[in-house]
Amino acid sequence: MSSEIYEPFSFLAQLGVLFLLFFIGLQIDLKEMRGLSRDIVWLTVLNTSVPFLLGMGVMIALGYGWLIAFVVGLTRMPTAEAVIVPILDEFQLIRTRVGEFIIGAGVLDDVIEVFLVAFVSVWIGEKAEQGGGDIAGILAGTLAFILLAWVSSRWLLTFLSRWLPRRHRNLMLLSMLILFGFGGFSEFAGLGIVVGAITAGVLMRPVFNRMGVVGKGVNQSIQSFSYGLLGLIFFFWIGLSVDLGGIVQAPALAVLLFLAAFIGKLAGVFLMVPMRKVTVREAFSVGIGLNARLTTEIIVAKLLLDAKLISLKLFTALVAASSVSTIVVPLLFTVIVRFWGKKLRTLERDFLEKKEVTDAGR
Repeated sequence: MSSEIYEPFSFLAQLGVLFLLFFIGLQIDLKEMRGLSRDIVWLTVLNTSVPFLLGMGVMIALGYGWLIAFVVGLTRMPTAEAVIVPILDEFQLIRTRVGEFIIGAGVLDDVIEVFLVAFVSVWIGEKAEQGGGDIAGILAGTLAFILLAWVSSRWLLTFLSRWLPRRHRNLMLLSMLILFGFGGFSEFAGLGIVVGAITAGVLMRPVFNRMGVVGKGVNQSIQSFSYGLLGLIFFFWIGLSVDLGGIVQAPALAVLLFLAAFIGKLAGVFLMVPMRKVTVREAFSVGIGLNARLTTEIIVAKLLLDAKLISLKLFTALVAASSVSTIVVPLLFTVIVRFWGKKLRTLERDFLEKKEVTDAGR
């Protein structure tokens, strides 16, 4: 691809990263997180820590350094619950315990995605500053960024959301101003532009909620624009960077990374069976559902590749592992809920009846 075509195409792909991460931030509802049950918190801890340890162990066993192993281990943790939710809805399982576990753990999982992207972004920023850069400057920039986010959340955005007329174009314009404003400031502060994109989404979520129907409409518009246009360009850009020859010659790395996440999440959920938090059927269904992948780990891999912190071979393996999950998991989950859907709904009724009896006994 010639430079005349590649440069604007690369710009659109990087813009796609910003919008994808902004949309991820929009899905994080801090109030909703505070209301999640203790079982969902336990599920999130277990279904993220086990794949993290397995992924890190695979990388260390293959001779990679501790820092690379740590980051790759983190990429085994996120879940794209949005891939599974339409299937849950189709089989009327959203209101069941399986649906609540998958969606609840997915909500908490978004925090891990934020940490993952933030960690990688800061790491890349320090590398760009030749061996760590000005630590005091980065710390000061981080504190200034946190202060700006707090002031915006507490006063600025609250005022603007009440003052702006409730129209789609007004909310969209405000979203873009916050996205590029925080993205630019986080880049200036040494945190990386992607941290600002996610933070902007988190800050705008309460504004969208207050806007009601207008907020839902703009949220759908941003989702369509992010995944339907810029997201396609981003994933095509990823495809241009993938070395298929490397996968054919050495597929073991991709397979091991896939298995580390797949088996790790299943094992993490099954640890809740002896704790009597879930049944075996529920554990298997939730474990498969939480294996869905979509964007975050691929974005992180691309950031690391562009910063020359990982090799093309490792980048290709990470993309391949995520691609296999994206294809296999929805199909496997659909088969499971098609056969067990009725039984899972029955388990929900039995659970609620036992809970009512227990509550009445108290």
